[in-house]
Amino acid sequence: MKFLRMKPGHGEVVLAEGDIEVPEQEDELVQAFREQLDHGMWAAVPTSRTGGRRQAQLVRDFAEVPRDAERVIFFPKAAGGR
Repeated sequence: MKFLRMKPGHGEVVLAEGDIEVPEQEDELVQAFREQLDHGMWAAVPTSRTGGRRQAQLVRDFAEVPRDAERVIFFPKAAGGR
């Protein structure tokens, strides 16, 4: 599983990467996930691509991330958003 951040001019930046079937790596991913949320980021798991349009599911806890997810994308909350 990879944790990515989309950055203008840089594309996808890898924040963390690991195998959730390896307990130590899963612990590191859980910690990295929490750190991103603590920094005010949203997290989304890509779900499908339909006709060139991408869809994703917002997640608020690592437990909500499907075990077979390849990527979790982090992005900043919109200014003035809640």
